[in-house]
Amino acid sequence: PDSVTSIEYEAFSGCTSLTSLTIPDSVTSFGAGAFSGCTSLTNVTIGNSVTNIGSFAFYNCINLTNVNLTNSIANIGDSTFYFCVNLLSVTIPNSVTAIGEYAFYNCGSLTSITIPNAVTSVGSGAFLECANLTNVTIGDNVTSIGELAFAYCYNLTNVTIPNSVMSIGASAFAYCTRLADVIIGNNVTTIGTAAFSYCTSLANVSIPASTTNIQSYAFYSCTSLTTVWVP
Repeated sequence: PDSVTSIEYEAFSGCTSLTSLTIPDSVTSFGAGAFSGCTSLTNVTIGNSVTNIGSFAFYNCINLTNVNLTNSIANIGDSTFYFCVNLLSVTIPNSVTAIGEYAFYNCGSLTSITIPNAVTSVGSGAFLECANLTNVTIGDNVTSIGELAFAYCYNLTNVTIPNSVMSIGASAFAYCTRLADVIIGNNVTTIGTAAFSYCTSLANVSIPASTTNIQSYAFYSCTSLTTVWVP
């Protein structure tokens, strides 16, 4: 009801028959694991006052297909949608400034993601094993892409890393086997260990003048790589 202002830690965890959820505008936050393991949950509407989604909030909600994220949300916590394998699409609102570690891990039905300009960091493993992800747009204020952030996104074909990014984490795009085109922004200083390893479709790479450190195995087993431009 509208009198509720917060939903606490694991409040509805394991409610396996719960199919639909509407969180009213009175709620400002819900705790870690609040709806984890609600395996029959298919639709979620989040009220306009929620500012923070706790870690593991929708962990293992394997039948969740739709979720409405409102412009009040400032942070998507660690592992929030971890293993939501049937989540078809997510619109990350412009209010979000950070995407937590493993936030969308193994959301295998996601095909497209737009990271808005307010986001400054993409956490480690944020989109790890989103195997059907084909399009990613990274906002112009992201400064770091965490390790394994997009690893094993097998269907990802092209990525533009904006000029705001200063570091690409270890294995950030590892095993993106269809990644054929990557543009690395002009302010990247570090390309992490195995960052683009096993990107077997990658043919051309231009290293920006800002890069001072290319770590071990950064382009390991990029078997189609024919041209590398180093300033």
